[in-house]
Amino acid sequence: MKDVTLGLVGVGRIGVMHANNIAALNGTLNAQGINVRLKLTDVAAEHARGVAAGLGAEFLPSVGELISSGIDGLVIATGTGTHPDLIRVGVDAGIPVFCEKPVAMNVADSVPVLDYIRKNGGTVQIGHQRRFDAGYLEAKRSFEAGELGWIHSLRAVTCDMTPPPVEFLATSGGLFRDCSVHDFDILRWLTGREIVEVYAKGSNNGDPAIGEVGDVDTALALVTFDDGTVGTVSATRYNGAGHDVRLEIQGSRTSVMVGLDEKTALASAEAGITFPSGEPHKTFAERFDQAYRSEMAAFVELIQGQRENPCTPDDAVAASRVADAAQQSLETGVPVRVIG
Repeated sequence: MKDVTLGLVGVGRIGVMHANNIAALNGTLNAQGINVRLKLTDVAAEHARGVAAGLGAEFLPSVGELISSGIDGLVIATGTGTHPDLIRVGVDAGIPVFCEKPVAMNVADSVPVLDYIRKNGGTVQIGHQRRFDAGYLEAKRSFEAGELGWIHSLRAVTCDMTPPPVEFLATSGGLFRDCSVHDFDILRWLTGREIVEVYAKGSNNGDPAIGEVGDVDTALALVTFDDGTVGTVSATRYNGAGHDVRLEIQGSRTSVMVGLDEKTALASAEAGITFPSGEPHKTFAERFDQAYRSEMAAFVELIQGQRENPCTPDDAVAASRVADAAQQSLETGVPVRVIG
């Protein structure tokens, strides 16, 4: 049995989820002869100690001690502002890094990080978990196999049931950057094409405090790809029906929809239709539970040299460039070209 030790920095909401998923990896990887061990740290030491104790993990008082204790990979689940320095710490230590998106607070701050990773030969996987969701994977396979024909329209939807705390929204960079960026990433990944222009509109009819911190609670972006194909990306913080993430892909031969199942957060207005009949997801963690697990398993495979990087920092920054353009269009009211 080979040990793979992951060091986790940050045990807030996302960090705890990753910690649980890392601890659960042995249920699948032991059969492959891999034993995953977890070490973690956080500035909220007592909370982190409790998380570690509950998972049989080891708590370390600092990032430096975590690195020096001997780890095979670094998992970063801290606030966005800390990502660049922590990525550099992992690269300097010569170990693969997994970092939650985005690479940095904005594209301008991300570019030096990309340069640093390239210059020092670092391996960094960014957390765009939708790339591991079964529905998105099947849609990509179907498109690449030619089953859809050529795509004429794409419609991406991401709807939170309830908004996150206003304190988070005040520093998130806006709805497009913290939410729709996942859609921008998956559209590039699935189609293999670049988004070259964005035209965005938004509204704020919910909590006035969201507007007061400079954000909107609902937004729509019309995106144009480099081959002229068009699509829409919509998002809201207030979808009372449940957490709703879907992607409709219409092709010249047939159409498919990711996220259309018994838990889809909508109801038919047609008589006699009972589909979907399941209980909708309430959070993104529920909707993408398996994708998050698969994402972390992929990181272990990346550490082992068993696969290519499934989401590079360059991929993540490309999606962030689209989000930046969408935010600029929202603020100016005019279409914005995406600058590569």
